[in-house]
Amino acid sequence: MPRRTIRLTADIDERLQSTAKVKGYANPSAFLRAAIDHELSGREDTLIGAEERLAASMEQMRREIFRLGRAQQALFAFVDSLAKVLLTCVPEPGGEAMEAAFARARGRHARLLKSAGQAMVGDSQLAMQDLVNHGEG
Repeated sequence: MPRRTIRLTADIDERLQSTAKVKGYANPSAFLRAAIDHELSGREDTLIGAEERLAASMEQMRREIFRLGRAQQALFAFVDSLAKVLLTCVPEPGGEAMEAAFARARGRHARLLKSAGQAMVGDSQLAMQDLVNHGEG
């Protein structure tokens, strides 16, 4: 077995001897051989595997965020088109009918929010419930 010599400070030597004893090694040299072996073989493979899993997870998250962004853009485009059609095709009521129309519109809006909130699940449902409760208050 080739021989290597290293110099340690007194503090590190004390910690080395006590750790070797606590972990059940025959002597500090056996502990050092095991630590070197572990460092040279297992740690690198473990780190590479963890890095690969992390990179795969980040790539999956990137794809999911991109997909959600496209869906959100499509939803905004749909709502924008719907609003343009409604604003173009629905005439405003004149005179005293305006106040009654606003009152009916508020009621329809509240029912729409409640209906949408009931159709949603999870955190989205909680967000919609906050909107409904805010509208009632």
